Amino acid sequence: MPPRFYPAAGGADSPEPVRPVWVTSEPEPAAPPPQGPAAFGGPVRRGGRLRGLLSPLVAVAVISGLVASGTTYAVATVANGQSTAATSGGATGIALTSVTSGSLASVVAKTTASVVTITTSGTAGSFGQQTGGVGTGIIVGSNGVILTNDHVVSGATSIQVTLPNGQTVAGTVYGVSSTTDLAIVKVNETGLTAATLGESSTLQVGQTVVAIGDPLGEFTDSATAGIVSGLDRTITVENETLTGLIQTDASVNPGNSGGPLIDTSGNVVGVVTASSSNAQGISFVIPIGAASSMVAAALAGQPIA
Repeated sequence: MPPRFYPAAGGADSPEPVRPVWVTSEPEPAAPPPQGPAAFGGPVRRGGRLRGLLSPLVAVAVISGLVASGTTYAVATVANGQSTAATSGGATGIALTSVTSGSLASVVAKTTASVVTITTSGTAGSFGQQTGGVGTGIIVGSNGVILTNDHVVSGATSIQVTLPNGQTVAGTVYGVSSTTDLAIVKVNETGLTAATLGESSTLQVGQTVVAIGDPLGEFTDSATAGIVSGLDRTITVENETLTGLIQTDASVNPGNSGGPLIDTSGNVVGVVTASSSNAQGISFVIPIGAASSMVAAALAGQPIA
């Protein structure tokens, strides 16, 4: 059976209930009934209100998103022969990055000032069922330019962005790139703290990285540390292919989609996008280099091609 990857946030058409990240791709048993919040399809409480059913992601398997309600996990397979080792020749001879918990703490504290939670709502299905989702975003411009996943905002009719200071403001989609599962959201705010964008092309297998996001739509600014497990990975989701991805074992969950992967200097080196639904420690991140042209265009007020 090929590996399966699951989507995280966004909006599509199917009101099927979400399957939690800790279950396999096999059918769920009829009994006992599912347990636990935000994972088995029923509405869950977040921020003091119930959220509606979530829908599946169009064109991308992503790890993060619509946890607060439910969504159908997309099925993805690793393309045989297309996943390669690190461009430096694999892990052989590459030393692990040496960091201390203290140094990581300061790096995470610096980065969370540029991480937002994105909450979406919309309608789906022939009966116009209310849908909703939660994902993460990265402030890349002090004037309200935010980088996230396309699947986090796809199909949304309303976007609310919770800023690092706790204020919630309306957001609009500035532009998207469905082929890379990236999107730019704009909020009418100034004086925000923009993240420092790093260089993803110099990453090495074994290098320490940290993922930051809002897992399950309940735990803002959650940080999980891991290493770069592989580079230039290719996965296919619902006939769409994502290439050149970073593989990491940093733990990611629904709600993390669109959040940053940072290096030990606090530089954003990628955007979390997908994870395996029947394995542990296998997640995928879009290199920040793939977003450079989008970010530059948005900061200059130009259209995104």
